[in-house]
Amino acid sequence: MTQLAIDLPHRPALGRADFLVSECNAAALGWIERWPQWPAPVLVLHGPAGSGKSHLAGLWLGRSGGVAVAGEALSRADPNELASRRAVALDDAAQAPERSLLHLYNCCTEAGASLLVVAREAPASWPIALPDLASRLRAAPAVAIAPPDDGLLAAVLVKLFADRQVRVAPGVIGFLLRRMDRSFAAAGALAERLDRLALGAGRPITVALARRALAEFGTPD
Repeated sequence: MTQLAIDLPHRPALGRADFLVSECNAAALGWIERWPQWPAPVLVLHGPAGSGKSHLAGLWLGRSGGVAVAGEALSRADPNELASRRAVALDDAAQAPERSLLHLYNCCTEAGASLLVVAREAPASWPIALPDLASRLRAAPAVAIAPPDDGLLAAVLVKLFADRQVRVAPGVIGFLLRRMDRSFAAAGALAERLDRLALGAGRPITVALARRALAEFGTPD
């Protein structure tokens, strides 16, 4: 009998102990934990989708007591008020209106506040029209999160399933690791799909179920 897969919310574990460290992200974590001893008031953190940028930004906000704002919402925020909070994390910064971002940058530097600019790509690859903004962002210290190595990708899969309160045998993790796309985003998509398939079938996540999920994503066995 097929069960109805109910979309229950799950809460990922986002504490310091839950951040999985490897060569690809150790430098980024080091910068976050080095605050407030940054060499400049602004730091750019960039990396692929699902790589832990939001996790690191959350850890930084916990340390700094700052405030977060989404790039697309920046035009509706008061930059002086944000800067008064001592620390500001701007998520998805490439989507922020350029004049709003420049104003926030200037307000933070004038107020002695720290600004964490979070994006998928480094500012050098953004099509920035305002020369003042381009020069400021491209001169700021930047740290990247690189694609995951095998050890980290396996640990990420285990954590993604654990966040959903699902235990998966090591053999299944190994099966996925040898065949999946090598990205954080692929790991997240697979964990979500396998959770739904297992709920719908009313059985644990097995190699057979993993093979089905990989086929749905177009990954050859």
